[in-house]
Amino acid sequence: MGRVRSILEEAGVRVGDRVKIVKEGRVFEGILMPREKLYPRPIVVLKLDNGYNIGVRITDNTVIEKAGRLEKKIPPQPPETARRTGYPYVIIASTGGTIASRVDYETGAVKPALTSRDLAALVPEVFDVADINTSIIFNIFSENLEPRHWEHIAEKTSEFIEKGYDGVILTHGTDTMHYTAAALSFALRDLPVPVILVGSQRSSDRPSSDAAFNLISAVVAAANAPFSEVAVVMHGETGDTYALAHRGVKVRKMHTSRRDAFQSINDIPLARIYPYEKKIVMLREDYVKRDPSRSLRVENGFDPKVALIKFYPSITSEVIDFYVDKGYHGIVLEGTGLGHFPERLVESIRRAVEEEIPVVMTSQCLFGRINMHVYSTGRKYLEAGVIPGEDMLPEVAYVKLSWVLARTRNLDEVRRLMLSNLVGEINPRHNIHVYPRWYHGE
Repeated sequence: MGRVRSILEEAGVRVGDRVKIVKEGRVFEGILMPREKLYPRPIVVLKLDNGYNIGVRITDNTVIEKAGRLEKKIPPQPPETARRTGYPYVIIASTGGTIASRVDYETGAVKPALTSRDLAALVPEVFDVADINTSIIFNIFSENLEPRHWEHIAEKTSEFIEKGYDGVILTHGTDTMHYTAAALSFALRDLPVPVILVGSQRSSDRPSSDAAFNLISAVVAAANAPFSEVAVVMHGETGDTYALAHRGVKVRKMHTSRRDAFQSINDIPLARIYPYEKKIVMLREDYVKRDPSRSLRVENGFDPKVALIKFYPSITSEVIDFYVDKGYHGIVLEGTGLGHFPERLVESIRRAVEEEIPVVMTSQCLFGRINMHVYSTGRKYLEAGVIPGEDMLPEVAYVKLSWVLARTRNLDEVRRLMLSNLVGEINPRHNIHVYPRWYHGE
């Protein structure tokens, strides 16, 4: 890095400058970004005009020239002192994630960007849909969220609703958004207005970003949707045609980078949203209807001592025994197929149940429903006291068990609640037509 620094200093270039690099007859021009410190090779990183970053390896024949300085443009501040009459009143609150961040080209850091000034600069269309206020709950990478953060988000959301907002939007990192959506679905009961979680797969400075489209779609849903449930609103397909509103306990991220990564599992979405037409098409009738006169009930609290254990071929009883010995209060198993774990673990599971630690079985297949009566292994686990998770996603069963255990440790009551369909997390019937859309070539 010393050699690269010397070359940049000789050229009078620093991070945030616009530079031109000439190497082997090729010309690269863009904003000089901070370089990854752990990368050992002599590389400089440029952000091109199309929004993408490239690394250029510096050799003896490489020429670097300063081509200007990035100008910071401050967009005009929209009025915030008075409410705009005739528009639904919506709040957008950030918990972190790509959608609520911007890149500082001088430092390369990703910073929260969720004031009205930021929105006016990045997505001015949202002000044509609703009267918008903004708030920052916290700014945390979603993989760092814990059950205590769900509780805080639920508390803040209830405060927003009590203030009279017509809809609440929570920007969130996509990687664990389905956990938070499930948690809020159990914690916020009798919602009078929609609570929408939204994120983006690609940052706003990339030409293929989905941030603006998703945010506009979320505002349309929060402002005008006829339902009042916790929902995840994200791209419905790879283009910019429509978004889908997924029920908070039936949604999962199914791809690392696709715009339409989120999908309803064992269910169909609540609605299709056409943001530029401000149009909402409901896809089902069994939704909780928006009713501003309804009184919100907050049933907050999650037990953090719940484990989610995935099947793998060499798993041993020591894994189960570890959580039992460590005093965990509940275990969710992500089993194979119809809900199976190796027979060699049955006695450890029996021990857990005898020590009043509820054990719930789900399937790693995601689509479909477990049936532990079909094969002898499943029946042995049922006899040991395992609670069948029906068609719940493993993550939803984990969140639900955490929520239930914060209310009761009585094993019979835990079983009753886990087998009860409380907020749409269990479908009473398995619909064979609810299956991954790309399998049908759609």
